[in-house]
Amino acid sequence: MSDSSSDRSAPVLEVWCDLQCPDCRTALDDLHALRARYGDRLELRLRHFPLEKNKHAFAAAQAAEEAWEQGRGWPYAEALLMRVEELAREGEPFLVEVARELGLDAEEFDTALIDGRHILIVDADQAEGKAIGVTGTPTYVIGGERLDGGKSQEGLRERIEEIADRLLAGQEH
Repeated sequence: MSDSSSDRSAPVLEVWCDLQCPDCRTALDDLHALRARYGDRLELRLRHFPLEKNKHAFAAAQAAEEAWEQGRGWPYAEALLMRVEELAREGEPFLVEVARELGLDAEEFDTALIDGRHILIVDADQAEGKAIGVTGTPTYVIGGERLDGGKSQEGLRERIEEIADRLLAGQEH
C-alpha cells in the first residue's frame, strides 16, 4: 500500500514489513533518509509480511490497511513500529488506541479488525512476498532487486540509493 500520489513514473521501493518487528523499526531511519533525499522522485510502498513469531503482526497489518483507508497509512505504521514492545504486550486493543491517538476513527478500526475486511490484502501481500523470496523483514525490492534487511541492514540504504539513482538517471534520457 502507498499513500504516495506522486509521479507514477517514479521508481518504487517496496518495503516488506512486519509491524511488530524491531528490525523494521530500525529501518525507519533509512526510510526517513530516503524520503529526505528523494521526496516524490521515489515512491515508498509498504508491503505486509507478518511473521508467525509476532502474534499481533497480522492484526497490525490489517489495522495499517484501515489507516490507509482513513488517509494516514504511513503515520500509523510508523507509530506502531516505534512501539513494538507495547504492541507485543497489549495486542489488538493497542492497535485501536494508536488509531485514537492519531485522530483516526478508532471504532472503525475495531470493526475492521472484527469483520476482517482487510485480510485479503494482507494475505495477497504475504503470498506475493513468499513468491519473490521474502523470508524475513525488512526486505526491500527496488528495480527488480531484492535486498534482505532482516539479517543485517548494514550498507542497505547506500545500495538502495545506488539503484534509485541509476533508475532515476535512466528516466532522464
